[in-house]
Amino acid sequence: MPVTLQINPELKAQLSALAKQTHRDETELANQAIGNFIAWENGMLDKIKEGLAQADRGEFVDDAEMAAFFEQHSSPSMK
Repeated sequence: MPVTLQINPELKAQLSALAKQTHRDETELANQAIGNFIAWENGMLDKIKEGLAQADRGEFVDDAEMAAFFEQHSSPSMK
């Protein structure tokens, strides 16, 4: 189904260059990019909805668990 989109000239130039370099059609690349973006966004929304549902159920991490998490995952320069 044809759809018309307005994209900025810089993005269009990058799409054209990528299509040339990969010997692929701009439409194919745009479809893939849009599909990947939609999948990523939907995944993020699912995680947000699950987090909100957990909060509604009263499932929270206590302060000690959060402190341990940040201690384990922080870079040495932040300690």
